[in-house]
Amino acid sequence: MTKGGMESVEVFTSEGKGRGLKAQKEFLPGDVIFAEPAYAAVVFDSLTHVICHTCFKRQERLHRCGQCKFAYYCDRTCQRAAWLNHKNECSAIKKHGKAPTENIRLAARIMWKIEREGSGLAEGCLVSIDDLQNHVDNFGEEEKKELRADVESFLEFWPPQSQQFGMQYISHIFGVISCNGFTLSDQRGLQAVGVGIFPNLCQANHDCWPNCTVIFNNGNHEAVRSMFHTQMRIELRALSKISPGDELTVSYVDFLNVSEERRKQLKKQYYFDCACEHCKKQIKDDLMLAVKQGESKPSAETVKEVIQFSKDTLEKINKARMEGLYHEVVKLCRECLKKQEPVLGDTNIYLLRILSIASEVLSYLQMFEEAADYAKRMVDGYLKIYHPNNAQLGMAVMRAGVTHWHAGLIEAGHGLICKAYAILLITHGPSHPITKDLEVMRVQTEMELRMFQQNELMYYKMREAALKNQKIQVMPEPSNETSPSLFHKKE
Repeated sequence: MTKGGMESVEVFTSEGKGRGLKAQKEFLPGDVIFAEPAYAAVVFDSLTHVICHTCFKRQERLHRCGQCKFAYYCDRTCQRAAWLNHKNECSAIKKHGKAPTENIRLAARIMWKIEREGSGLAEGCLVSIDDLQNHVDNFGEEEKKELRADVESFLEFWPPQSQQFGMQYISHIFGVISCNGFTLSDQRGLQAVGVGIFPNLCQANHDCWPNCTVIFNNGNHEAVRSMFHTQMRIELRALSKISPGDELTVSYVDFLNVSEERRKQLKKQYYFDCACEHCKKQIKDDLMLAVKQGESKPSAETVKEVIQFSKDTLEKINKARMEGLYHEVVKLCRECLKKQEPVLGDTNIYLLRILSIASEVLSYLQMFEEAADYAKRMVDGYLKIYHPNNAQLGMAVMRAGVTHWHAGLIEAGHGLICKAYAILLITHGPSHPITKDLEVMRVQTEMELRMFQQNELMYYKMREAALKNQKIQVMPEPSNETSPSLFHKKE
């Protein structure tokens, strides 16, 4: 079962999990096990005019398709690359009068590809679209209602001259999108911007402590000759040493949750009961629910109260963030930390969540010293909980490093940036834009650190002058999302 660049993996039947992928050879941390272009992909409805519809990069000025006035591209290269997939969509949008929702657009792109190539094995795919799981039988009433609405909208949009598909098959495609849609991010990897279907990736089973990670690579269309262009793709990368015959696993959810919560989330979104080692043995749950140790250990009643207070505060924080009331967010975080600190342990997830929000929002408000203090405590907690090569950990350490640098704490900042760089080299690879940015920061902070060690006073004077002349690099506005989750699931 190997095909087009997929020689190093094979599909097998995994006990109790259905199909899975296993390694055919040894891999070391950071190795790319396989790269896979999207079978079909679309930009989210809310971002169609700011994201390129071919490579999913966020760009300031995009070219609009002159025909349908809906699709946007970086340049002619991206527009030409899109034409095969956009041609039918373009005329259907013109006839329909407007573009349908992302779900309908993705289903239509899949169907047009099937019309062109048939529904058998596409080149480089280990499984066909027909063989992907749809879980329609597991849908609850609400999901079934959404599915019926999607099928109706699809039929209104689908042109009469295109190949006609039966209701059951259309429902299958929507089911596939619902449980296999993969989240695509912009070139910085910080914001979810679209959804795509990658049939080979769909075969990788979940594990809360996986041996692989998936990174979205926007490709490179900048080379003058198109033969050197690389297309948009996902990369499955090894996080630890993998031996031939080992199952390849990825995590569908963020690990920063107790096993019971992760299992609930996986059951609700992906319809299976997680039986991984970390869930069965509740590994790290004790750390995530840690309480302060020492002479006056808090009572169970006090712990319960503080956790409830934390949950209520997190709801208020979300509301304030939605409204852009960042000073209110800081006030809520400080109040919550005052209650948490005497009661919760350093690795308690409720404390870590508040520290994470506080450091991010304070950085945005340029209150860097307080932000750096919270960021340091957050990273110390994360390092005890996350897998050492976890992409979310790498991003958090990077943010903490940048915050320390802004606060003028050059030694700690450089140390954190080096640590983040080591993680992202494995999770993202050296050519990913975010790793390249980090490399530039690493070189800069190393230079600054040398200057600082030679003459502290001189260093601060130069830094002050430099910051006066250049506009300080403001942190991005805090987002209301955690970093994009692996699979895109309509909530």
